[in-house]
Amino acid sequence: EVQLVESGGGLVQPGGSLRLSCTATGFTFSGYSMNWVRQAPGKGLEWVSGISSSGITTYAASVKGRFTISRDNAKNTVYLQMNSLKPEDTAVYYCTKGGSTQRGQGTQVTVSS
Repeated sequence: EVQLVESGGGLVQPGGSLRLSCTATGFTFSGYSMNWVRQAPGKGLEWVSGISSSGITTYAASVKGRFTISRDNAKNTVYLQMNSLKPEDTAVYYCTKGGSTQRGQGTQVTVSS
């Protein structure tokens, strides 16, 4: 059974930083791409970033240059380092396994002064 557990969210001031983590179980983590998506209040899901099984990274235009995705296959974990956070980054952040829409419980990120 695939399980995804996100953590690391919180309340941060504009310009601040957070690092999100997502630990995966139930599949061969190293063989799959992983993605981060987010859902802001009252809005649909938005893809944020992805990392392939070989480590190639991609980003939405809205976060490029501010967010960095990485993975540690030994720990079955994908990370999202978020810098220069803006109020519009406020959302629940989820990780997903490549080729699947399954999400974990998510982690809330709130950017506010």
